[in-house]
Amino acid sequence: MQLNATDLDEGVNADVIYSFTLYTSEKTQEKFSLDPSSGEIRVKDVIDFEEVKSFEMYVEAKDKAVNPLSGQCKILVFITDLNDNHPEITIKSSQSLIKENDPVGTVIAVISVSDRDSGDNGKVVLSIHNAEMLPFALNKSSEDFFALTVTESLDRERVHSYDITLLVTDRGSPPLTDNETISVTIQDVNDNGPMFPQTLYTIHLMENNEPGALLASLTAHDPDLHENQYLVYFIIEKEIANTSVSMLFSINPENGNLYALRTFDYEREKEFLFHIEARDSGLPPLSSNVTVHIIILDQNDNTPLIVSPWRPQGTVIEQKIPRSSDKGSLVTKVIALDADSMQNSRITYQFLQITDTPLFSLDQYNGEIRTTRMFSYRDPKDQHLVIIARDNGEPPRSATVTIKISTVDQVVTHLTKTTEVPLEYDLITDLNLYLLIGLGSVLFMLLITILVIIVLKCQEPKPSQAAPQGRNSILSQRNSSTIADSTLISSDAYWYSLFLAETRKGNVVVRQPLPNGTGFIVSSIPGSAALTETSASRSSTLQESSSDLP
Repeated sequence: MQLNATDLDEGVNADVIYSFTLYTSEKTQEKFSLDPSSGEIRVKDVIDFEEVKSFEMYVEAKDKAVNPLSGQCKILVFITDLNDNHPEITIKSSQSLIKENDPVGTVIAVISVSDRDSGDNGKVVLSIHNAEMLPFALNKSSEDFFALTVTESLDRERVHSYDITLLVTDRGSPPLTDNETISVTIQDVNDNGPMFPQTLYTIHLMENNEPGALLASLTAHDPDLHENQYLVYFIIEKEIANTSVSMLFSINPENGNLYALRTFDYEREKEFLFHIEARDSGLPPLSSNVTVHIIILDQNDNTPLIVSPWRPQGTVIEQKIPRSSDKGSLVTKVIALDADSMQNSRITYQFLQITDTPLFSLDQYNGEIRTTRMFSYRDPKDQHLVIIARDNGEPPRSATVTIKISTVDQVVTHLTKTTEVPLEYDLITDLNLYLLIGLGSVLFMLLITILVIIVLKCQEPKPSQAAPQGRNSILSQRNSSTIADSTLISSDAYWYSLFLAETRKGNVVVRQPLPNGTGFIVSSIPGSAALTETSASRSSTLQESSSDLP
């Protein structure tokens, strides 16, 4: 503003000088300047409504006379507020670390807001930047005070920390804003158990492995931190075929590496099934387990064993065949067994050496040796065949057998002692033992019975009374021409055995009773002599004896 003081005098007495009186404060004089000649009051420093809302200035106008006269006035200056102050955010209290299992509603920070402006310029709004993406919210607790709280369950394994940006805006024109960021770190709790990538591990292991071989690395993952993440691996103890699993396999407790402790044989053990557990070091500890299936793979480590025709090691098998055998006749059959499996146990048969190639054929699958034609007089009597039984493994293994085939004009069948292949099987079972005992008992009883019968058959009975000499002489003279020998018989059993013996020799046997009834006389006549006898003589002899035959 510009002051205007008037003086009715003239000349020097009318010249006016303006100045602040002592009633004007120094602070006011710092903010404003007064031109002593023109009376202009100007702002010479920044005016801040928030510091001083009004000023009082006392101005004196004095003339230049020798005895100057003066006049005073009071000037009131009111400051109008401008939206020149940004709103402020003040964090009264906060915690930068919270646990992931803290419940919903947990207070993270207490916040106050302010704006030095007045009116609408001093009214502010507080909000969270991207609030829809954060599990936090602001709750107004009192005037200009807010509480930052948790609105959702926290999961450190999903988000381990948050930067919460608070925005405050006044209602001035134009509005002014401010922001403040609060960093919150989520502390881990042991809320996650170890997890294996798979629920079942199938491990294929070739037999005849080296003890201590690494089978697999069964590593589990735990998303927790520190001791909640430190895992220890161990085998869940169980018995497999009366053997503890820990005697067969071991696992490194720190990294989960699984090792085989001994060599495995497919022919004895084909698979193993057990469980591995991973446990963390938290409080309380959490754990999970995984199933391990070990499959032993077969290796061609067994040589075929020829079981038929069996022979001691290094010996030649002798086989006889009639020279009159037809084409296609079965000579013998070679059977070989292989303890391996699949391709390693598939056996084929071939001739390794043969005396006469066109004479015999060999079925490569069933091992049957047959004649391809009939034998001729030119063929050697003895034929030597060397047969090789080879499996289908890689590399293949084989066994050979040498057969000597002898041709004979007539095959004499005789019992040969069969030697069974010494296979590694337990042939003596309880049932077989009972059968053997029963069969032995029957054979023993049969032998005793036969011996008793033989003794009874071979025993000669003593005659009760000798035939009269006179009668015997008469009969001898009567049959001297036809009877070869005469025997005094008193036992029917003995007579029957003698009858069988003489008739088998081709003789005619005649039994004649003695007159006193004490016995019989048996006469043996050769068949040729009997045929030359006259009809009358034969007729009379037979008539005399026919009535006494049994």
